[in-house]
Amino acid sequence: MKKITLIIVLLFGAVVYSQNYNIKNIDANTKYSDFGVTYYGENTAIYASSKKTKQSRNKKWYLNNQPFLDLYKATITNTGEFTGSELFSKDLNTKMHESNVTFTKDLKTVYFSRDNYNSKKYKTDDKGWVLIQLYKADIDTDGNWKNITKLPFNSDQFDTGHPSLNANDTKLYFTSNRPGSMGLTDIWAVDVNKDGTYGEPYNLGSEVNTEKSEMFPHIDADDVLYYSSNGKKDGNGGLDVYAIEIQNKKGVGEAVNLGFPINSAKDDFSLVFQNGKKTGHFSSNREGGKGDDDIYFFEELVSPITAKCKQFVQGTVREKESGALLPGALVTLYDAKGDKVESTIADKFAVFNLKVNCDSSYKVTAVKDYYDMDEKTFASSNEANLELALNLDLTSGEFVYVRGKLMVKINPIYFDLDKSYIRPDAQIELERVVRIMEKYPKLKINLGSHTDSRAHDDYNWSLSTRRARSTKNWIVRKGIDPARIKAEGFGETELVNKCSNGVNCSEEDHQLNRRTEFVIVNPEVIKEVDGAVDLVSAKSTDIR
Repeated sequence: MKKITLIIVLLFGAVVYSQNYNIKNIDANTKYSDFGVTYYGENTAIYASSKKTKQSRNKKWYLNNQPFLDLYKATITNTGEFTGSELFSKDLNTKMHESNVTFTKDLKTVYFSRDNYNSKKYKTDDKGWVLIQLYKADIDTDGNWKNITKLPFNSDQFDTGHPSLNANDTKLYFTSNRPGSMGLTDIWAVDVNKDGTYGEPYNLGSEVNTEKSEMFPHIDADDVLYYSSNGKKDGNGGLDVYAIEIQNKKGVGEAVNLGFPINSAKDDFSLVFQNGKKTGHFSSNREGGKGDDDIYFFEELVSPITAKCKQFVQGTVREKESGALLPGALVTLYDAKGDKVESTIADKFAVFNLKVNCDSSYKVTAVKDYYDMDEKTFASSNEANLELALNLDLTSGEFVYVRGKLMVKINPIYFDLDKSYIRPDAQIELERVVRIMEKYPKLKINLGSHTDSRAHDDYNWSLSTRRARSTKNWIVRKGIDPARIKAEGFGETELVNKCSNGVNCSEEDHQLNRRTEFVIVNPEVIKEVDGAVDLVSAKSTDIR
């Protein structure tokens, strides 16, 4: 397959039966390329095709002498056939290629693949190729797709396409040959933040990707990734469809080849399931089809992935002092390694629900504006479908006296050994500092970063200075005036215990000295907002 054909690949006929799947070639296929089904609600399919229609632009692409791909929509019958096929959107289709879409669960935002073409202009890489890029658009009240924009992690120098959103719209999976890829094209993912921004794209690793081509990801509601690869040892030829469970941003175990009749000696790809069903569609260019690439309807009889034992955690977030319900609290689940698994918002009854693996250890936290974070650790059992009860209680204290100084009351902020970047668990605490400084707009703080006594004195001083600067920069990026924060590194000059140079101490004791503190410079401004503040004594709380 040529480099530019990242969006193109795929064929078969009649109904084929096997132990695991029944498949059939649908009647709507043409002699052209038809592939890449996505579902738009319950009964509508969106797919790509190079077929000729009265409405489509019929300019031919020189590499296959077929018209450029456009997006089409059709109604899905109960037998998987397509009826009433027509162009999907005049806003999204252009004279260049469009294919492979995914929608947010409210159907108000679409992500789609398109040639590097926008505002009636196309761009090429350094070698003159027009590459594939990821775009998004939002639907307006009249049903038109507007605000068409390229995603910020695209580049004119590499392909990015084939989007697939997870069940709660927090992760976007895609195909790319960007730097860091293991092969010709890899499956990547990126976190989708609530404010509409994106994290840093990450590669799904060697359990998923090979030195050849991986393409067309589809992530289901159980975080099982279906994708195509021509680099696995058990492949049948061309692209084969595989399935693998995704946990902690990586594939778990070995990817499973779906076998015949899903896979053939040619290219098989773009497998998707209808919502909540064991039926769906995939694409293939196998022998016996009607055209270049054809769309097939399938029914899954036996899942290739053994379902992992799951349990359900339900809890309520309350104010600790009064027992009042706290709807809208952000509840976050972390695994035993401290990696974020899932976040959810407590509903109007302050109830949250989480799905966890059996026989595993977790930590769950709850945060809400102007409340202290609460956290609990728990372990699930090995009994499937068990429901666990877990309640979280938030206290409303904001400040605390420690060693005679008034400080912002937060949980400890930790840094990795010899590092100064802000870890995800530290970001939760720094968000609280930001909220407090927003609540008290005149508040000023001295931000002090401290190390333990290990390593050379000069190195510790330099390391703590970098950590203080990194912490201040993070807060300033959230909109806080830098003039309100004085950041200093103190190295090991202000130890809180006896663990100085040459003293044998435990790791726990050394950790007490590796701390970041936020000392209030002008506590009188707090009363201007609150009238009075109930401060916690140093005996009850410490900040490390």
